[in-house]
Amino acid sequence: MKHFKFIRHHHGFFKFKREFERYSIRKARSYEIILHWLRSKMNRRQFLIFSGILVGMAAGLAGVLLKMLVHYIHYVITQKVHFTAQVFFYAIFPFLGVVLTTLIVIWFFKGQARKGIPAILYEIAQNSSIVPGVKMYSQILQSAVTVGLGGSAGLESPIAVTGGAIGSNYAQTYRLGYQERTLLLAAGASAGIAAAFNAPIAGVMFAFEILLAGVVFSDFIPLILAAVCGSLLSKIILQENVLFHFQSRQAFNYHNLPYYLCLGLLCGLYARYFVVVSRKIELFFHHLSWSKLNKAILAGCIVSALCVLFPPLFGEGYLSVKSLVDGNANFMIQNSFSRFLPAGNWILLVFMGCICLMKVFATACTIHGGGNGGNFAPSLFAGGFLGYFFSIICVLSGMNDVPVANLVIVGMAGVMSGVLYAPLTAIFLIAESSSGYDLFIPLMIVSIIAYLIGKWFSPISPDLMELAKEDKIFTHEHDRNFLSVLKLKNLIETDVLQINSHATLRELIDLVRQSNRNIVAVVNQENFFEGTITLEDIRPVIFNPNLYDTVKVKELIKVPPAVVDPDESVRSAMQKLDDTQMWNLPVLKDGKLLGFISKSKVLNSYRQLLQQYSDQEG
Repeated sequence: MKHFKFIRHHHGFFKFKREFERYSIRKARSYEIILHWLRSKMNRRQFLIFSGILVGMAAGLAGVLLKMLVHYIHYVITQKVHFTAQVFFYAIFPFLGVVLTTLIVIWFFKGQARKGIPAILYEIAQNSSIVPGVKMYSQILQSAVTVGLGGSAGLESPIAVTGGAIGSNYAQTYRLGYQERTLLLAAGASAGIAAAFNAPIAGVMFAFEILLAGVVFSDFIPLILAAVCGSLLSKIILQENVLFHFQSRQAFNYHNLPYYLCLGLLCGLYARYFVVVSRKIELFFHHLSWSKLNKAILAGCIVSALCVLFPPLFGEGYLSVKSLVDGNANFMIQNSFSRFLPAGNWILLVFMGCICLMKVFATACTIHGGGNGGNFAPSLFAGGFLGYFFSIICVLSGMNDVPVANLVIVGMAGVMSGVLYAPLTAIFLIAESSSGYDLFIPLMIVSIIAYLIGKWFSPISPDLMELAKEDKIFTHEHDRNFLSVLKLKNLIETDVLQINSHATLRELIDLVRQSNRNIVAVVNQENFFEGTITLEDIRPVIFNPNLYDTVKVKELIKVPPAVVDPDESVRSAMQKLDDTQMWNLPVLKDGKLLGFISKSKVLNSYRQLLQQYSDQEG
């Protein structure tokens, strides 16, 4: 009976949703007509600037909405829900966050798996920057439940995905080209990041460093305007306690340079630990042959257990980082089991070290176990705690005048730079959030050291390594990016000459005479591919009529040095053509010939694509 009530309830929900969408479409036509009219009156640059403002405002509002929603959920569960013991609070809500998000994805979003920044990069490279419209609101709902109830993840990646979806769908509505669509996608994402941190420059840097890697642009004014709009809306609407902002810090003293050099090395090594462990946990859940719900239950239990042991792991954790900057670290210990231990710097050191080590487990289990969130906030959180951990070591070592607040603030930029491979985003984000422009020197030192250590271990972020190897996202190698846009199935030449291996030389010559192609595929009685014959192969016997009926085709076959699978990338096929020094290679599926891939067709398609992009840039 409960099952049927559930079905009736959701049937009503979907009916309401359909009616709402119809109503929205009818209401939308009026302003769409106005925007189409404005587009006809503006040139391309003017309309893009206007569009950047609209997309920035919409994405900024989405970011503000998500922040307010999470803040309200936190308020409800902390102020309106009471437990006899605080341990039950940390044990229940993070578990509910991961499990409820998984149920929402299964019931309402058909179990969509791809999420986060890699999903946006995939859409840019493989789907012409066309992002499904459902992502304009699905990420907000999912991440609000996950993080609002205490999942140890960040809101910034879902905000960026939401903003990117808004920009992409706006461009689709007004039938803009790939370049404009990608630009507005990036504008929406940058506006979302700017709104989340009230940091417009960081939003722009995020778009250039992460989203637009390998994409050439001449127009970036819409991007800047979108970030400004998102940041302004955040500043106007959100309260100070919701924003990521720091007041306490110390002026930079060049005598403290050794602290920052050591912290940069520590941040780089820790960032490598963070991404490697996160990747291993992702693979663990991916290969675990359980249902999504069972995985979420396991992940929820792990996250809740970690939050019980280390309460600062609950939620985004920005308030805990602010406590470190303000010098209130002992307050966090009072809410944990560590309060039963003797007070002292050594207990604080162990507590902070454990939080640094466990943060990646809490975050990875939250995200990859079924929740929705990103690594923005976790990397900042871990960097802040790592900076404080390092400062405690310096104090216990007898050093004087340790810049504790600065080490916390700069540590956030260092770990973020090493985890996301985005040093400029990290530098400007922390500078804007702390009004710490006089900290640019230590911010740059720590961020660049951490970034270079990460690049030394892995040229591409481990989160993106698999997609990059499969040519599913763009990298900084522009030639490779263009080849990844080309699809092998569109380049296969299917109008090939075929002949049976038992045919005679006369039949082969008659076949060649009727065509202008210089390569013939040879197949057996079951139509399986056996090899090829070119005009060069038959040149020695073609002028000897006495051999026409005695020489069989199978005597002239040459096995190609390599074959191409239809599921391979164009880059892989081109590599085989170069390695074998062949001009044509057969494309086989299950031993049967689909056609040939030729170097000339690949190069022609590459030139056409390059010309197309050049025309759009101009």
